[in-house]
Amino acid sequence: MSAVEVKTRRRVVGSDLTRHDAVEKVQGRTAYAADFSLPGMLHARLKRSDYAHARLARVDTSAAEAIDGVVSVYTAADVPRNTVWVDVPGQTLEVGALKARSNVLADEVVRYHGEPIALVAAETEDAALAAVDAIAIDYEPLAVVDDAERALDPDAPRIHETGNMLAHWELEEGDVEAGLDAAEAMVESEYRTQFVDHAYLEPEAGVSWRDTDGVITIRAATQVVEHFRDVAKILDLPDNRVRLITPYVGGGFGGKEDMTVEPYLGIVVALTGRPVRMVWSRQESLMARQNRHAVRMRYRTGADAGGRLVAMDVDILSDGGAYALLSALVLLYSTTCAAGPYRCPNVRIRARTVYTNHTPCSAMRGFGGMQVALGYEGQMDLLAAELGIDPLELRRLNFVERGDTLPIGQPLETTVELPALVDAVTDRLGPLPEPSGRRRAVGRGFACNLQPYGRCVWLNDWSSAWIGFELDGTLVIRIAVPDIGGGQASSLIQIASETLGVPPERIAIHIGDSALNPLTGTTTATRQLYMSGNAVLEAARRLRERLAGVAAELLEVEPERIEFAAEGVRERDGSRSLDFKALLAACASVDVAWHVLATYRAPKGVPWQADETWRGRVFPDFTYGCHAADVEIDLDSGQARVLRYVAAHDVGQAINPQSVEGQIEGGVAMGLGYALSERLVFEEGQNLTGSFAQYLIPTAVEVPDITPVILESGEGKGPFNARGIGEPPIGPPAPAVAAAIHAATELRLTELPFTPERISAAIGAREEAADATS
Repeated sequence: MSAVEVKTRRRVVGSDLTRHDAVEKVQGRTAYAADFSLPGMLHARLKRSDYAHARLARVDTSAAEAIDGVVSVYTAADVPRNTVWVDVPGQTLEVGALKARSNVLADEVVRYHGEPIALVAAETEDAALAAVDAIAIDYEPLAVVDDAERALDPDAPRIHETGNMLAHWELEEGDVEAGLDAAEAMVESEYRTQFVDHAYLEPEAGVSWRDTDGVITIRAATQVVEHFRDVAKILDLPDNRVRLITPYVGGGFGGKEDMTVEPYLGIVVALTGRPVRMVWSRQESLMARQNRHAVRMRYRTGADAGGRLVAMDVDILSDGGAYALLSALVLLYSTTCAAGPYRCPNVRIRARTVYTNHTPCSAMRGFGGMQVALGYEGQMDLLAAELGIDPLELRRLNFVERGDTLPIGQPLETTVELPALVDAVTDRLGPLPEPSGRRRAVGRGFACNLQPYGRCVWLNDWSSAWIGFELDGTLVIRIAVPDIGGGQASSLIQIASETLGVPPERIAIHIGDSALNPLTGTTTATRQLYMSGNAVLEAARRLRERLAGVAAELLEVEPERIEFAAEGVRERDGSRSLDFKALLAACASVDVAWHVLATYRAPKGVPWQADETWRGRVFPDFTYGCHAADVEIDLDSGQARVLRYVAAHDVGQAINPQSVEGQIEGGVAMGLGYALSERLVFEEGQNLTGSFAQYLIPTAVEVPDITPVILESGEGKGPFNARGIGEPPIGPPAPAVAAAIHAATELRLTELPFTPERISAAIGAREEAADATS
């Protein structure tokens, strides 16, 4: 139900249509990356480092190579181009070139536990595993840096020759110190978030072969079809000699944005000529695949007597792990969002990310925007208590509005419906539940957020789509978008159906193939509906205009009076019509093509300069949300149980409300795991989390009934004015739960996750202190 009504009523867009891939997934017929095999296929495995930081004194593969069934064992020296560079924005910053450098296989030094050292290809999985165990490695241990603060010390061991500073973003707007000095109330706190895994159902997997034209084809679970170019560079091949196919992906959340199995599959095929499959175990996935950054945030926030924010000082330090990957870009999101959806005239932000000997960190749902939500929302609750103002009223006083500018210089050009979102949440909450027993307490917490959708405008982002009719009147969409389970392909079908009138069941879509489909860019940054949706909409509108001209001639009416329907076209408010078969035959007779290739190009901007006076646009637009959580605390065990959860977001226009609700519910569930239980545990750089028995994901028992609320303001940069919704719901759960815990216990916890041990320790410390003073 929409609290902000959209006046335009549409035929297909806005309907709860069943996704075109839903039935086969429910029936277990979807062929994921690992569900594929070829005759004579090899099996590939990786030998990974046992140390977090060490020099490789000797890597002896002779015993492994002698095992029956082992075809080859490769080390760094065998890789045509072992160094991988990934461009990220920020090349004008003082901290290096900010091109993310990593190795395919470790060369001379390993920098994190689990770093790949050797690649085995064998006839069977058992032979490959035996060969991995047989590889002999002599390590010379090096000093481990396992703390981001320690990495900044001048005498800290250097992870890379360039030093431990990976990237930094800094800005200052106004006079922060004067603002804090003049504030009626000033609150200060430190917040810490943990390393988190993506925990998707489908592990990293793929199959590769050389086709009859000699092109190396890789069929892998990835969020980025364009990785075919990276693999080509590694193999020292032209880009067009590598093809990447992405079947439906069983979850990504950013974990399949960087390459995983792709380069290793390509290497084996290139060097053996044989097809090969690689599937990572869950232990490998948890141990060695990039994860969410752990972040330390320090906030000082001041307000006047009426509750208006006057100054904010933010210091952010994130642990980027052993290699850069996308850390600089993640930090940019944190910098942009650090002040939250609040107006403040004086803001200083210093954001840094450093190298350590932890597993490399990179993209994960929320991409730097969710960690800072714990900080800015915690500060709003502290200020509300200090000033004696209701927390929601304090937020209302300070919400940004259309026309405002974020501290980084980002203009807000679309409507900001945060007051309506707050109303929508409070209207659905009802009274606070009663505690379920003695020594239990219940509290309610709120949190709001903003999250960008679409990639940074400095990246000159674009997406292409091809749409064409078959002669029988059915429609085909060709687009290389990877569908990672969020319904990306189905939403594109709805957009085409809405525009051209063809029913969704008569539309086929071909996705995820770098060779046969127009490229669309990454399924990341909540960008595919925005980018590929606009590309499909543009193609469909151009095709509609082209066909309407032919139809108008045949029906002897103005093109504006042509209406597209399920079986063909017709005169609006008239009796004359033409089925698609006849229309397409007419198009052929007058040399009018019935297919269109279109490209949507995102807004552009001027990249950040290493100059404190720089201000400008960073992202296309933002999605806003407000959440509320009712949480019960067991005062003896410290167990937190979420009783009720309401989450509201303005999505501009819901293309498929059912899918939007699913994204909100899934984001909340993931956010609650982040808030209460999930964490990767390291000890001196060693990753101790090897299975889901140790990494505690919320189950159906722990996840409450979630009430998703969809607001449709009709304003967004996506197709039909939609906004992105894939990432925004994950930000508010942690601060909302923190506020609810405080409401129940008067304890302000600032370090995630809020485990029973942590809550119980805080309750115990408070009770001991009370006993000591009584």
